[in-house]
Amino acid sequence: MADSSSSEFYLRYYVGHMGKFGHEFLEFEFRNDGKLRYANNSNYKNDTMIKKEAALINQVKKMIEESDITKEDDKLWPVPDQVGRQELEVIIGNEHISFTCSKIGSLGEVNNSKDPEGLKVLYYLVQDLKCLVFSLISLHFKIKPI
Repeated sequence: MADSSSSEFYLRYYVGHMGKFGHEFLEFEFRNDGKLRYANNSNYKNDTMIKKEAALINQVKKMIEESDITKEDDKLWPVPDQVGRQELEVIIGNEHISFTCSKIGSLGEVNNSKDPEGLKVLYYLVQDLKCLVFSLISLHFKIKPI
């Protein structure tokens, strides 16, 4: 993939479900203006929605480029179901991809899917992105779990 340090960039990830406590979800976006937008909505024990923004972009672009996620296709991935759904949307340079599939609870589910190699790319990229986002939120906003 060509260097896209000055080109358009957008990434959005969502995972959530409708359950006993209503619509619970985690969502984050990396925008071309260098900002990270984060939202975590859990109604468990009347928790309130957490919304934060922080600045960061180049590392995320590098993660996307190195993962080769833009070469994948989600047509064989498990469709969203009652357990939930996850979505990944990326605009990087002239490429725009959007994936939707069911929530993935474990690497075992990935290995048993119809497209384990493609789904592994998504699974590991999402794990890396979540780790980065949670670390940034923790560092910048000192959110402490209850």
